[in-house]
Amino acid sequence: MKQIKELKLGFNDAENYKKRDNKSLFNEIFVKNQFLDELLDPNRYFLIGEKGTGKTAYSVFLSNNYYKNNICDLRYIRETEYQKFVTLKKEKHLGLSDYTNIWQVIILLLLAKSIKKSELDHFSFNKTVKINALIEAIDEYYLHAFSPEIISVLKFVEDSKLAAELITKHLKIGGEETLTTSFSESRFQINLMYIQKQFEHALGDLKIKDNHTLFIDGIDIRPGTIDYSEYIDCIKGLANAAWSLNSDFFGNIKDSKGRFKVVLLLRPDIFNSIGLQNLTNKIRDNSVFLDWRTTYPDYRTSYLFEVADKLLAAQQATKPLSGEAWDTYFPWKSNSSAPEREFDPSFFKFLKLSYSRPRDIITMVQILQDEHVGKESTYIEFKQKKFDNYSFQNKYSEYLMGGIKDQLSFYYNEADYNIFLKFFNFLNGANQFDYEEFLTAYKKFVDFVLDEHDDIPKFVESEKDFLQFLYDSNIICFIEKYEYENFFRWCYRERSPSNLSPKVSPNAVYRVHYGLNKALNLGKQKKKL
Repeated sequence: MKQIKELKLGFNDAENYKKRDNKSLFNEIFVKNQFLDELLDPNRYFLIGEKGTGKTAYSVFLSNNYYKNNICDLRYIRETEYQKFVTLKKEKHLGLSDYTNIWQVIILLLLAKSIKKSELDHFSFNKTVKINALIEAIDEYYLHAFSPEIISVLKFVEDSKLAAELITKHLKIGGEETLTTSFSESRFQINLMYIQKQFEHALGDLKIKDNHTLFIDGIDIRPGTIDYSEYIDCIKGLANAAWSLNSDFFGNIKDSKGRFKVVLLLRPDIFNSIGLQNLTNKIRDNSVFLDWRTTYPDYRTSYLFEVADKLLAAQQATKPLSGEAWDTYFPWKSNSSAPEREFDPSFFKFLKLSYSRPRDIITMVQILQDEHVGKESTYIEFKQKKFDNYSFQNKYSEYLMGGIKDQLSFYYNEADYNIFLKFFNFLNGANQFDYEEFLTAYKKFVDFVLDEHDDIPKFVESEKDFLQFLYDSNIICFIEKYEYENFFRWCYRERSPSNLSPKVSPNAVYRVHYGLNKALNLGKQKKKL
């Protein structure tokens, strides 16, 4: 086995694996499982999972590789795109339906440009004249320097009059009959509808051999400069556009072996906010729900363990047996936490500190590698004492809090987040508390907020809302006590396709996640002076 310092443990953000130098490493460590096969189903339009569950990883793998007759592209929504949408809305007085139409044109254009010339060579001239005319119009507009990014396509949409004129020009050159109509800057919506119909006609004529899928990522991140209401309108328009194209257009193209599809990458709470009808059915029938949960008895056969083991095994000169790499690097055994076991294997410690997400496990191994410096970095066994020491626990706790901050930034600003952190000062160091203790801390917290701040965050409005807020954020769980066993009810574990928004139980005992104790300065009861 390689020494600790020789291990290449990859990146926390899978977007890095799109770079050419990192693709080979990612292909070696990536685990092809049931989620990947489900994602190739032509009826799956949404990839849903908590932050860190691998949404970007799956889309990056498919965009990096020609896999099972699938050609995939991954595009990101950045801050500049949101700002452009807001500007367009103000300048052209757009509504939600207009956002939907804009997104439909963006998706259609990006899919049209994903088709390679070699894929069109076997078609007769009359089947390719429309798509070729559109591609030529795009090339002329961008002076043959088209960049396949959303912001680039937004420019094409913004100049809808010129875009429509160029499309008409090249359709006529190709011998296609077109409407003898003029286009006007003041008729933005009509121009847009014309452009959309031309793309639909062109793609509908094609009988492609390979599937073409467009993944759209970055939806989970709301830039601080964009108001929540503006942001949610933009992604609602995107969701409606994706659903309409997938179900009404792409799925009804006849006699084509290959299919077009657009897939949106979404957190469960955001999917719950976008206003689609029949959400439960859509998440069951039209989504891939990334669920990495496992139990202590079953961990060895879980997808989560497979990811961790392959990260270590893929780099070895000789391929180890399943589980052998993990056992070599982490041979620890701890005192049993259950009477039916003689001991707890090392992976239990990782599960206890994680939210059952691949990123959590990988991050812990990365931090441990950093902790093994100098002479210790030549070892092929990570030391348990490094896992238990303050330095590791503190770094990992800060990582978890960073993820929570990113998650909350979708709804709240930096000032709201800093207010929220103050609540934990009123727990007097306790990481477990009952409902009465929660109410006492909440009252002190509210008094502090009212004294110190003019703007009150929405989550502070009632004790019920705040408790649910802590639960939704996976900061606390509630404990159900039975005669022989306690059950720890975490939101991420209770969430399922049929229950996207689990509710916290009132009048229960609550516990802060183990991994957050250091960052929140909890775990020891403070002495009263």
